[in-house]
Amino acid sequence: MSDFTTRPEILGRFGVVTSTHWIASAVGMKILEQGGNAFDAAVATGLVLQVVEPHLNGPGGDMPAIVYSARRGKVEVICAQGPAPAGATIAHYQAEGMQVIPGDGLLATVIPGAWDGWMLMLRDYGTLPLRAVLEPAIFYAEKGHPVLPRVAATIAELDDFFRTEWPTSHETWLPGGMAPQPWGNLTNPALAATWARILTEAEAKQGREAQIDAARDAFYRGFVAERISAYLAQAEVMDASGQRHRGVLGADDLAGYAAHVEDPLTYDYHGWTVAKCGPWTQGPVFLQALALLKEVDLGAMDPTGADFIHHVVEAKKLAYADREVYYGDPDFADVPLTALLSDDYNTARRRLMTDRANMELRPGHVPGFENQVNRTMALLDALSRTDQAVYEPTMAHLSEKKGDTVHIDVIDSEGNMVSVTPSGGWLQSSPTIPGLGFCLNSRAQMFWLEPGLPTSLAPGKRPRTTLTPSLALHDGLPQLSFGTPGGDQQDQWQLVFFLRYVHHGMNLQQAIDAPLFHSTHFPSSFYPRSREPGMIMAEQSFGANVLDDLRARGHKITEAEPWSIGRMTAARRDPDGLLRAAATPRLMQAYALGR
Repeated sequence: MSDFTTRPEILGRFGVVTSTHWIASAVGMKILEQGGNAFDAAVATGLVLQVVEPHLNGPGGDMPAIVYSARRGKVEVICAQGPAPAGATIAHYQAEGMQVIPGDGLLATVIPGAWDGWMLMLRDYGTLPLRAVLEPAIFYAEKGHPVLPRVAATIAELDDFFRTEWPTSHETWLPGGMAPQPWGNLTNPALAATWARILTEAEAKQGREAQIDAARDAFYRGFVAERISAYLAQAEVMDASGQRHRGVLGADDLAGYAAHVEDPLTYDYHGWTVAKCGPWTQGPVFLQALALLKEVDLGAMDPTGADFIHHVVEAKKLAYADREVYYGDPDFADVPLTALLSDDYNTARRRLMTDRANMELRPGHVPGFENQVNRTMALLDALSRTDQAVYEPTMAHLSEKKGDTVHIDVIDSEGNMVSVTPSGGWLQSSPTIPGLGFCLNSRAQMFWLEPGLPTSLAPGKRPRTTLTPSLALHDGLPQLSFGTPGGDQQDQWQLVFFLRYVHHGMNLQQAIDAPLFHSTHFPSSFYPRSREPGMIMAEQSFGANVLDDLRARGHKITEAEPWSIGRMTAARRDPDGLLRAAATPRLMQAYALGR
């Protein structure tokens, strides 16, 4: 057997923490040891990740979380995905010469939601004061941390661009004109000072909740918002369109924003109930894929064999085609989730899955949505490009210039659970705001500029984000928290992990370590919205026989180096209270800790 079948899980009784960086995982465990709960630990971990993985997330980004509170006794979603600003109209962007929103710069920005999401989690679910969870992030920003080689490479590749086009980013990331060396000490004194001032202003208030609310005010209605607004009022910067543009985010947009809590979307599958965020994310594709595969005997298939890969990929193609047509912010669009997850609908869709790879983008037809299907498909035919590969940005064989995402799982001894996938505001997104040490996000690139569709740009509307944490209950008990970075691949890798875990008796680490694959058949959510019909990226460790079998079925295969696809982490609480956790060895920086 391959070595992945013998790797142990981390076990604990006190608590378990996983994240995509070892320093952040250690901080989360320290918070648990100091008496904090899972929510306190998740907040501290998330803030540190903004420092140690600045190429993957930042304070100006976004953050959806699925949480289980033992005190509340229910699973909930924290939505910290900021919506489009008031000035983000289709007419304005078209007047700027846009057909597709660029993937960076100031026009790609929506209201930053991450800070308010973390503060909401801390205030309403956590127990510790603001200082306890913020001090570790301040420490690493001020004193420094060993810079990952990938961070150093990202900054070095952007040296010339930052110097000529985004000078505030050059000052932040190349102080003195020098890029950091791999494993050298990287600091961000401006960010440390920003957080320190927020903490000082917050602690001028009396009481834990009042201090946390003051920290929210400092960001969205205080000095942070003032500096963001002052910069945007005069900045005109280069973006991926090849032109310089001004942003549309303003002080009123920031002042009116607040993260909120909503119910998850769930689906029952082989004794498990999987909870996902709603259609303002790609999360429902995971559930649609489960509905399509529910009657397929995956347990009889080799979990690393061609039959398994073929069936999972063909189900993904159908689910992601529906994503393109139907998903969007449900506050603005009618999303027919009941129909999309129904047995009748998926039985009919399942008949489209044959023993051959399909090359078409085939959304289903829900009655009453025929015009929406036709208009979306016409738009995709006109704008979806196929001249660029569509891969997960942090894989080792790709450019360092693309940003990505991080993920955190925490479970404590009381049974509180957090699955959270922060992203956005990475250092490649847009210029650093002077004096703050961070930049804004680029999530608006996920909107279309064609009016009347679920994902059409509109003020106050959430973009259909790729961020998609997962939490699963077994026989009604919350047990499993898992997720991954990876753009459009997030729910693909999570689906493969979950199916192997449910059907093939693997432990968490074995299911994570097994060779991974994903499809690039459907349009990317990111600029320039490329797609590669029929393409699968698969690790070479599947073996030549499996990959050749897939080619014989009509699939196109891009072979990736072993241990190069996916960044999964997961944690579990057994009914008897035993805690388990695992993290991917890919890229050698994710860690699972437990005690």
